[in-house]
Amino acid sequence: MKILYFAWLRQRTGIGEEDVSPPESVRDVASLVDWLKQRNPAFAEALADTSTLRVAVNQEFASFDTALNGTEEVALFPPMTGG
Repeated sequence: MKILYFAWLRQRTGIGEEDVSPPESVRDVASLVDWLKQRNPAFAEALADTSTLRVAVNQEFASFDTALNGTEEVALFPPMTGG
């Protein structure tokens, strides 16, 4: 699974993208974020408030209850405003 981090998530985690192999217990976006938080303090802090996060799965907006099978591309980013 490929994870992409954008904007301040990239700054706070220190990486823009990575390939991960989460455990079988990761079955949706919410459990993926919970698993990512456990990796180190930077991830725990960056992902602490999920109300400030948006997600896309395979380049389509998704919700935290979107099912995952381990082969997706998951992008995490802050809400955006236009102008």
